[in-house]
Amino acid sequence: MKVLLVQRAEVFSPNSVEKDKAILEAVGAKLCAAGYEVEMVSEEQPFNPAGYHRIFTMGRLPLTLDKLRDFPAINSSTGIANCARCQLEALMQQIGTPMPPRQGAHGYWLKRGDAAAQDKSDVQFAANQTELNEKIAAFQQRGITAYTVSAHVPGDLVKFYGVAGTGFFRYYYPTDDGDTKFNDELRNGTARHFSFVVEALQADAEKLAQAVGISVYGGDCIIREDGSYCVIDFNDWPSFSRCRESAAAAIASLIH
Repeated sequence: MKVLLVQRAEVFSPNSVEKDKAILEAVGAKLCAAGYEVEMVSEEQPFNPAGYHRIFTMGRLPLTLDKLRDFPAINSSTGIANCARCQLEALMQQIGTPMPPRQGAHGYWLKRGDAAAQDKSDVQFAANQTELNEKIAAFQQRGITAYTVSAHVPGDLVKFYGVAGTGFFRYYYPTDDGDTKFNDELRNGTARHFSFVVEALQADAEKLAQAVGISVYGGDCIIREDGSYCVIDFNDWPSFSRCRESAAAAIASLIH
């Protein structure tokens, strides 16, 4: 049986082009070993999705989402579109995902709301309300009218990765290994490894993945000193660079 792998456009892989390609290749290797005929294409090149038993896609271009909307793709086009921050925040509110407050005493995060972050300027920290207003105005000058605002939450920044329905779930502290995309993680300082209930975070992440409509997911959360947490980011198909081989096996198992 034939399987198509769709590679993400480089604009959606800031500082992570090779890492994103590597996880897709690792999934392809697992599928090849299982006897499937695997082809990999970039969403930046023309391709025909017809005739494949299953499609595994990291694509985010609107044309790609439209092209794959009626095909059995992992992740689904609807789910990927739901990861745009404005839609995502609305879904999180609906299902009760722990979220950061809108107001706080430690600054604010302004995030592009109409698409995944494409460069560092799409996610910005503002130290106070005046600076936030200035950054919102700069967004609007760039033509970005959909955005989200949340308060900065002190605590440990944790990155989590999962494959819904498989039991695969991992979490890591970026400051432990220094592997960051935009260095925004450093705002929270070196992790102090506050105790928290991992199973609760996994349950919330799985519930959110189901609501969004994706199987392969990742996200960021803040663990407060008292063990409570809030999810500050959630997205479709991260690079899984810290756990690539085990993640690839879990993703490949979704073909059944």
